[in-house]
Amino acid sequence: QVQLVESGGGLVQAGGSLRLSCAASGRTFSKDATGWFRQAPGKEREFVGAITWSAGSTYYADSVKGRFTISRDNAKNTMYLQMNSLKPEDTAVYYCAVGGTISRLLRYEYDYWGQGTQVTVSS
Repeated sequence: QVQLVESGGGLVQAGGSLRLSCAASGRTFSKDATGWFRQAPGKEREFVGAITWSAGSTYYADSVKGRFTISRDNAKNTMYLQMNSLKPEDTAVYYCAVGGTISRLLRYEYDYWGQGTQVTVSS
């Protein structure tokens, strides 16, 4: 059974940084793309960014480009989201997902989904 477990969320002041982790178990993702989404209260789920496990190619939403960086550690089967220069509008529950390709993730199509980790940015 595939499981995705996010961690690293918390409370941070505006301008601060956090690093989220998404640890996968049950299979490897050498041919997949994995991504991050977020959902704030009362808002729709939003694509944040994604990475391909084979080439390490990344794609980001305009709202986080230049501030967030996605990376992965193939040996640990773990994906990371480094978030810098955080803003109050980044406050949300952050989820990781596996979607096969970045194109699928951009269409909000995914095969596996984590339970989420809360990120709160105070002003």
